[in-house]
Amino acid sequence: MRTNFPKDFVWGVATSSYQIEGGVNEGGRGSTIWDDFCAMSDAIVDNSDGAVACDHYHRYREDFALMRSMGIKHYRLSLAWSRLFPNGDGEINRDGIDFYNSLLDALEESGIEPMVTLYHWDLPSALQERGGWASRETVYAFERYAKAVFEHFGHRVKMFITHNEPWCTAFLGHGIGIHAPGIRDHAQMLDVAHHLMLSHGLAVQAFRAMGCAGQIGITLNLSQVYSETERPVDILAAERIGVFHNGWFLDPILLGRYSDLFGEVFGQMPAVMQEGDLDVIAQPIDFLGINYYSYRVVVHDENSVQFNARDVTPHDRVTDMDWPILGSGLRDLLLDLHKTYGNVPLYITENGCAQVDCLEGGRVHDPLRIDYFREHLAAISEALYQGVPLRGYYAWTFMDNFEWSYGYTKTFGLVYVDRTTQERIPKDSAFWYADFIRSFDF
Repeated sequence: MRTNFPKDFVWGVATSSYQIEGGVNEGGRGSTIWDDFCAMSDAIVDNSDGAVACDHYHRYREDFALMRSMGIKHYRLSLAWSRLFPNGDGEINRDGIDFYNSLLDALEESGIEPMVTLYHWDLPSALQERGGWASRETVYAFERYAKAVFEHFGHRVKMFITHNEPWCTAFLGHGIGIHAPGIRDHAQMLDVAHHLMLSHGLAVQAFRAMGCAGQIGITLNLSQVYSETERPVDILAAERIGVFHNGWFLDPILLGRYSDLFGEVFGQMPAVMQEGDLDVIAQPIDFLGINYYSYRVVVHDENSVQFNARDVTPHDRVTDMDWPILGSGLRDLLLDLHKTYGNVPLYITENGCAQVDCLEGGRVHDPLRIDYFREHLAAISEALYQGVPLRGYYAWTFMDNFEWSYGYTKTFGLVYVDRTTQERIPKDSAFWYADFIRSFDF
C-alpha cells in the first residue's frame, strides 16, 4: 500500500456510550429514548437492549489496557447525557461527573487521548416527554448540558464533537422510525434536523465564549453519490440524492444556508426555522468528522418515490449490513468535500465493516474486515497525496457492541465480546490494525 500519512496523523478507535456502557440503573443515570425504544415490541431485531451491553461501565480499565496493548493512543467516546443530567436538565448528577472523571483518569494513565462526543443519540427520556428534538426547548437544554461538560471536562479534553450523525437522529429516528424515538413524521424530521444543527451552533458558541483551549467540531455520516451516466438528468438525480445524504447538514453548517435543491428534495423547508438561526448554525468549527461506510450509484427515474432517482449501486461486494463496498468512494468523497467546502480540517471518525464472526479455537478470523480496512486506508492515503487536509482516522469500532436496531446480530468490532462472560478476544483485524498503526510510530 502506498502511504502518505504524516508523522502526526491520528490513529484511533471509536465507540458510543449506549452501545457499550451498560449500567443503565447505576450511578444515578436517567432513562433515555433508547431504553424506551428497546422496550417496544419488535423494535430491536433480537429483542435485546443496552442494559448491560459490553459492561464498559465496570470494565473500562480493562478495555483501556487492551487498547494500550494494541498501540492505540486515541479514543473517540461519547458521554451519556442522562448520566450527567438524569432528567436532561436541572441539577447535575455528581456520580456521573465522578464516573467520567475516573474514566478520563484511566485514559490518561494509559496514555490514550480522548475525543469526546456530546450526543450520540441517547436523549434523556424526560426531554422526549417534553417534545424531544422537535421542541426548541431541547436545543437550549443541550446548550446547558454542553456548557456543563465544558466546565467540568474542558480542561482535560482537547477535542469535542457536538453531535454524531444528526442525519440518523432526524431521518431514522423521526422520518422512518426505525431508530429511537420511533416517530414517522416527515415535517417533524425536518424540524428535528434544524434543531440539532441549531444546538450544535449554540454549543460551539458556548465553547468559544468559555475560553476552552481545545477544538470543537461535528461528525456527519456521508456517502459518496455517483451518477450512473453523464446524462444531465442522471447527474441531477445524483445531486438530489447528494443533498439528502450530505448537503442537508453540510451546507447549513459550513456554508450558512440550505441547498438550492432543498425544497425540491424535501418538499418544504423546516417550519421551526427562525431569523438568525443559520448564522448560529454556521459558527466556524475546528474540524469536521466524517463517518463513511458505503456509496451509491443512481439514475434518473420519474417513477421513483424518492427524489426521481433509482438506486443502481452494484452489490457484488457487500458487508454483513448489505452495504456495498468501495474504498475509492471515500477518496472521492474527501476530494469533493475539499473542493466544495475548502480547507476545513477533516477526521474520519468512523469507518468499519460488519462481518459474520465466529470464535474458533480461541481466535476470530475476519479477512473481509481486514480487506475493508486495507482498501479504505489506501483510499485515504491517495486523498492525502492530493492535498486533502485529513488529520486522523478512528476505526469503528473497538469491540462488538449493541448495534442499535440490529441488537447484537451485527458485529463491527476489532475485538470479539463473549456475551455470556464478557471476555474480550482480539480478532485478526485487531492484530492487523495494531501492526499497521505501529508502523507509523516513529
